[in-house]
Amino acid sequence: MGSVSIRKLVKAYGAMQVMHGVDVDIAEGEFAVLVGPSGCGKSTLLRMVAGLETITGGEIAIDGLRVNDLEPKDRDIAMVFQNYALYPQMTVAQNMGFALEMQKKPRDVIRAEVARAAEILSLTPLLERKPAQLSGGQRQRVAMGRAIVRHPKVFLFDEPLSNLDAKLRVQMRAEIKALHQRLKSTIIYVTHDQIEAMTLADRIVVMNGGRVEQIGTPLELYDRPGNVFVAGFMGSPAMNLMSAVVEGGDLVVAGQRLPAPPGLRPGQRLTWGIRPEHVMVGLGTPARVEVTEPTGPELHLTVSLGGETLVAVTRERLAVQPGGEVLVSLDPAQGHAFDAETGLRLA
Repeated sequence: MGSVSIRKLVKAYGAMQVMHGVDVDIAEGEFAVLVGPSGCGKSTLLRMVAGLETITGGEIAIDGLRVNDLEPKDRDIAMVFQNYALYPQMTVAQNMGFALEMQKKPRDVIRAEVARAAEILSLTPLLERKPAQLSGGQRQRVAMGRAIVRHPKVFLFDEPLSNLDAKLRVQMRAEIKALHQRLKSTIIYVTHDQIEAMTLADRIVVMNGGRVEQIGTPLELYDRPGNVFVAGFMGSPAMNLMSAVVEGGDLVVAGQRLPAPPGLRPGQRLTWGIRPEHVMVGLGTPARVEVTEPTGPELHLTVSLGGETLVAVTRERLAVQPGGEVLVSLDPAQGHAFDAETGLRLA
């Protein structure tokens, strides 16, 4: 296991800068997830840690050793790719042991390491099969096994579940989480799926436009997002974000008057957010129903309220259709206030 320290990291392609002084520290044994929308720089950052992308400026250290100029094979990392990258002509056992073969390890050592990884990943009955004879989930486990046998200081995962169907993604998430708990390994994991990030991570690094927006535990980011971007990105359905203004001691938002958070001044304009599960359905002000989305255990309602469109989540089985009305109220104790100009958290 090893820690990873990233300092003032810059990446540019000619005159176009895509990473802007990124700072991240990942502790030994930590499961860190890099999350953000497509093009935010998370995969580029992972590839720079791996040595697959050159660094324009800044420093990366693994277990205290500066690795900027080291080849990928000399960094003591193992990477699991989105497309598995298995050799089709090799068996599962040969794929898993290939890196050790290249290191000229003794055959009995290779067999023992492959057997150990296969047992951990429930691949033992499949060791003589070729990749074409495996399901997508099995191929992903082989790719993980190929990484495990090397005993790297750091595991790097680049969107490993994006090619799997929804049910298999849930299963593989649980397997990766269990693998981390068993190996106590340092993992840096890239995904665009914030549900994956929430369920897997010890800490999440939220990225946007080549910058780090916020770093924290999943619940820290969910309960106290530091800015409007994090508030809108973390959570599914996303946080409702609405324009608001302070009038006297009240906050006027979506046609409702709520107690204003302390520290705000009269006339101040801000962005006010509330999670869909904190929009109370069945009491308050009439709101027009625009969309209904039953999920089974919950009902998601998109409603129009006071000139704003917002989503409410309820566990009540309401007989309501688009065009109808429901009573809605906003829980002021669950609100989040952000500066209207900077987007930074106020309260």
